[in-house]
Formats: sequence, structure tokens, C-alpha cells
Amino acid sequence: MSANNAAAGFTGPSVHGFEHWAQQAQQAASGLSHGFGDAFKQLQAMQIPPDAWSQLQSEYISQASALWNAALGDSQAAAQGATTPAAAAAAKTAPLKDRRFADASWNENRLAHFTAQLYLLNAKTLQRMADQVQADDKTRARVRFAVQQFVDAASPSNYLALNPEAQQRALNTQGESLTRGLQLLMADVQRGHVSQTDESAFEVGRNVATTEGHVVFENEFFQLLEYKPLTAKVHARPLLMVPPCINKYYILDLQPENSLIRYAVAQGHRTFVVSWRNPDADCVRWTWDDYIGQAAIKAIEVTREIAGTDTINTLGFCVGGTILATALAVLAARGEQPAESVTLLTTLIDFSSNGILDLFIDEQAVQLREMTLGDQAVGGPGLLKGQELATTFSFLRPNDLVWNYVVGNYLKGDAPPAFDLLYWNGDATNLPGPMYCWYLRHTYLQNELRIPGQLTVCGEKVDLGAIQAPVYIYGSREDHIVPWDAAYRSTQVFKGKKRFVLGASGHIAGVINPPEKKKRSHWLGKGAALPADHQQWLQSATEHPGSWWTDWSQWLAGHAGPQKAAPRKPGGRGHEAIEPAPGRYVKQRA
Repeated sequence: MSANNAAAGFTGPSVHGFEHWAQQAQQAASGLSHGFGDAFKQLQAMQIPPDAWSQLQSEYISQASALWNAALGDSQAAAQGATTPAAAAAAKTAPLKDRRFADASWNENRLAHFTAQLYLLNAKTLQRMADQVQADDKTRARVRFAVQQFVDAASPSNYLALNPEAQQRALNTQGESLTRGLQLLMADVQRGHVSQTDESAFEVGRNVATTEGHVVFENEFFQLLEYKPLTAKVHARPLLMVPPCINKYYILDLQPENSLIRYAVAQGHRTFVVSWRNPDADCVRWTWDDYIGQAAIKAIEVTREIAGTDTINTLGFCVGGTILATALAVLAARGEQPAESVTLLTTLIDFSSNGILDLFIDEQAVQLREMTLGDQAVGGPGLLKGQELATTFSFLRPNDLVWNYVVGNYLKGDAPPAFDLLYWNGDATNLPGPMYCWYLRHTYLQNELRIPGQLTVCGEKVDLGAIQAPVYIYGSREDHIVPWDAAYRSTQVFKGKKRFVLGASGHIAGVINPPEKKKRSHWLGKGAALPADHQQWLQSATEHPGSWWTDWSQWLAGHAGPQKAAPRKPGGRGHEAIEPAPGRYVKQRA
């Protein structure tokens, strides 16, 4: 065997090498199947109906035998020199359709091709076994999730010894790619996470979060940003945005061309945004009530004071929407209705079923968090570290957000390219233990927020139905964090006028979809009817090309009041500019 073939994992047998290839294939199959064999045994030990197990076993043996025979046939044809059209056809391997094996080397290298095919067969069989486990829905879903995590981690593309593309790269660069990969690995070990982008390419306030504005209020929980008008006139009622506290606000202001904040300002709205403090050791005792009373409600009060209006338009994104809705319900219990309108973007209100995140939450898991991070923790409450949250969310899509970078960074030695969205995604935020534990128990676990009077927040019984403002509810069709049916369920909680809009794509890409890009699409319902069944709504909805932002802009303008001259300077009425946007808080690292 040549040095080239040795480095590349053996690209194909010669006339004299067929037996050696078969031995290599057997070794590869044995190594790949060892881990899968343990997984098969563990699944078999669970409650799988005997007839289902027998059928799976029979089909697996048949398909594995066919795969082996086909691989031997291909190699025999190649060993014979493929001198006839029939032999040439037999020697040509069927292309692999999985994108992890898209590089030509996976098809040209027969051993790698066979290994990938065997892996895909094992993976499919394990997933079918998981589907047959006799258990309640949540247990079966957890088994599926665990199996998928194992399957994704076990891909031969993730290992240098089985990845012909990485091997060929090492050969072509005389080992330099491996050296770079090791350097990238060591740098990530120091960072504590797998790099998804070139983090040195971005700086908050320099080339992300650049829309011009000022901090006009701050307390220990948040800074309030007011943005400089881009129009000569603005609507009388301002717009307050409450982003999620589990991420930093500048997902709404990545670049000028995809900034929802800049878009709102350009539409003539005097725009204010909450920038959350990144909690540190001094913040470990913060509670859900603190986030509602001293942050969301305070932001509403200050925005009204600065604008000099009785009511304001409000927007909440993800957990920010849950916080905003809770704050407005507390104010409603006090006889106040400060919101002229409410926009909720991919927000959970009714936590009946929430997709994959439900797998992590049960009584035992919540109690564990309460005993380690909450008020009951020995030694006092603690912080949920931002990197733990980021890692959890990454492993919801491990091939895209973990293994893709393991292969590219470490096996191929390619530094990840600069990408603003992934830079934001890696800019983690901590959460105070008591706040986080309350949120887990009373929303995800016990689903009490939707029940009028069930929860007491800031000393008030909460009833979201008491909020009188019209509500614009948005969900993303491929959202794995807030499934669109979960977002749709909010239509059944609020009692006033409601509008539901469904956008294409996922949790972030669906929301951050500027009209100028002319990408994706959105669905609008026929009339104002919002049936309880989300699929019934979709059946009568109409798909429209492009961004949902234009629909929202028209809706919001109807609640923003008449136009008046734009303010000449930020703040006012006792609230003066403190520092330029984006402010200090957003620059705090976890």
C-alpha cells in the first residue's frame, strides 16, 4: 500500500489487495459496531415488544448482509480492473446522501464508504428501536433524544481515523492541518467551549450593536437604551422592546441591514430597548419578582415618563415576552393598563407542550436545580452559568452546532469563519438561581402562568386575560425552542384583540428576516378567527412571500398615535443620557 493510501485510509484495492481490503473492512465494521452493539443491548433490555424486536433483528441482518455483499462485490469488480462496462458499473459505489459524507472522498474511498453505510444502517436501526420502546410519551421521547445524541456523536466523520477527507487534508498539508487543529483545540479548551465563529472579528459597539443611541436609565438589573431617530417625525407613542434575559439584546441589532431595532426606528417609532445586566456573584439572590418589578415594570414606567405618554407600545422576544406579559398582568391587577399594544415574538405563555425542552424538565430535575442553585441550596443560591445554557442549546442541534465544528476546527484545521449571529450565540449570559428555579417550576413544570389567579408575582394575583391591549403573536414554523403550536396557544389565553402570524424558518432566522432580503415567507390567517387547533388555523391561512416585518409594521402603526417632531436629544423629564449605546451592561462577559 502506498503512503498516500495509508494516509487517506486506503482508497481502493488493487488486484492483489482484495483480501487485505476485506480484512480492513472487517476491522472497521468491528470497531464501529462495538459502541453500537452496547447501545443495541441497552435498548433491547428495555420494554420492546418481542414481535417488533424480532422484525427489527431480521431486517437488520438482511440489510447488513446485503451491505457487506455489495461492498465485497464492488471491491472484486475493482480488483478485476473493471475491464467491462458491467464491471465498471459494479465498481462504482452508490453516492452517500448524508451531508456529513458529502465530500467526494467518502465515495472514492471504498472502506470509508462502507463504514459510512454501516454507520447509517446502525443509526437507523437504533432510532427504530427507540420508537418501539414501551413507555409513556415523555420517557420514549427521552430515549429517542439519548439515542440521537449517541448516533450523532458516533458518526465516523467525527474521528480522524475514519474520516478520509481529514486524512487527505493532513497529507496534502504535510500535517499542518493537524497542527492547526490542535492549536484550535487548545484555544477552545481555554475558552471552555467549541468555537463556532472567529470571535476576534467582532466587538460589541464596533461592528455589532451599532445603531446609534444612548443609555437613558440604569439600575442594577438593566440599562434602558433610547435610539436616535432616523426620521424627522416620530409617532407619539414610543415602542419598548424587552429581549430575552438568557441572551444579550443585540440579536435585535446585529448589523444595520438585519436590525429589527433599526427597522423600528426607521419606521418612525421612538424606540427603547432593555439591555439586561449579565448577573455575577453579587446577583445570586435575584428572583423572578425582581425581574418583573425592578426591571420590566420599571422600564415601562421610565419609557412612559420620558415620552410623556399614558400608554406605550411593547414588544417581548422569547423569555422577554414571558417577562413582559407577566409585568403587564401585574400592572393590570393594580388597575393600570400602560400598554397600547403588545407584540410577542416566539414567546411561551401556555407551557402545555414545548417540544424538545420538555425532555429536560420533571419534578426530580427541578428539585435538583432548587437544591443546588435556588434558595434551598446548601451555602446559599448560585448562578446558572451561561456556558451551561449555551452548551445545552447547542446539543439540541448537535450536528449543526457541535460536531460540524469539531470536524472543521480540529480534524481539518479550519478556523471557523466570522459570523455575527454565531458570535452573539456564543456571548453567553448567566442567570440567578432563584429566578431560574422559579421559572422552571411555575412555567415549564407546573404551567401556572396561563391560569388566572394561580400565581402571585410582586404581591399581585396574575391574570394575563386582564391585559386589555391588542396582541400581535408571532411564531416560527421550524422553531425547536418555541414550537409554533406552543406560540399559537397564546391566542387562547389573551382576551382582547389578537393577530397571529406564522413565519418560515427557526427561532432566530424566522424572527430576524428583514424585508430587503426578500427571503422566506409568512402565513396570515383568513379573517380574525383563531380556533383552538393550530392546524385548523393553518389550513385556512394564506402564505405570503417575504418578511412578516411589513405586516407587523402596518399593525403597529395603527397603535402608535399621530406623528410629531422627533426629539432633538435622548431622554428627558429627569432622565438624561448616561453613556452612548450599547452601554456597559451588554459588554459584560459571563
